[in-house]
Amino acid sequence: MVDPELKKILDKKARSMGERSGKVETTPPLNLTSENFDRVINSDKPVIVDFWAGWCGPCLYMVPVFEKLAEKYGEKMVFSRLNVDDNRDIAARYHVFSIPTFMVFMNGKPDDTVVGAVGERGLEKLIAKYVESK
Repeated sequence: MVDPELKKILDKKARSMGERSGKVETTPPLNLTSENFDRVINSDKPVIVDFWAGWCGPCLYMVPVFEKLAEKYGEKMVFSRLNVDDNRDIAARYHVFSIPTFMVFMNGKPDDTVVGAVGERGLEKLIAKYVESK
């Protein structure tokens, strides 16, 4: 069960960030849904998706880490989040069985994955593979 208050706060933040930006690639992190998922992962930039849920303690632990790295690398990579409870079809499509899962997409296809609350250092190591050459 998703905490309705947390969902409301995250949705409001995602909307306000989208209104400020106007560009999909520069709005870190985007709130993904079944409606926009395929469009976003087909970006010309690498896309990292945080598969998460509101009831998941390790997922909530990683939120500020993900947001910090989104601010740091948001110009070179698209940062996005997908609530697995609200989008079970997408989680199943990519065989996401444990959360948090961080999956990097290149040209619409999954390219790399890390599972668990890997902390800032672990997540930045994954991201660096895609932004250092850009």
